[in-house]
Amino acid sequence: MSETRKVIVDGIEFEVVIEGEGNTWEATVEGKTFAIEIPDAAPVSKKKRSGGGKKKKSGTVSANIPGKVVTVEVSVGDTVDEGQVILILEAMKMQNEIQAPITGKVVSIQCEEGQAIEANVPLVVIEPVAAEDGD
Repeated sequence: MSETRKVIVDGIEFEVVIEGEGNTWEATVEGKTFAIEIPDAAPVSKKKRSGGGKKKKSGTVSANIPGKVVTVEVSVGDTVDEGQVILILEAMKMQNEIQAPITGKVVSIQCEEGQAIEANVPLVVIEPVAAEDGD
């Protein structure tokens, strides 16, 4: 099974058909097929990913609209779970629960209750939980 992706190389966009398994892959660009070896590569997804697919999530929490911090539910040093409410933000006369995007430890809080905040400004930074060293 193959997957079509758009890639940009030196500022030029190409449509690439990729298929592979393990470390050996093939990429077809403009009718030419190239053999590619990628150490430690994961296989190409066999199903179409939705918009909310398995993207790597950031531990930096920000609001996508300006508002006012109503409450901060965590403190520096707290361990939080993905989806846990970490603060309440009032925006457009509505209170919004802002959730932790990842499981980890709160390493920085850059806002306080009652503070007016701008859009896309970091509010809380969460450091991911360290992976097991079994590999």
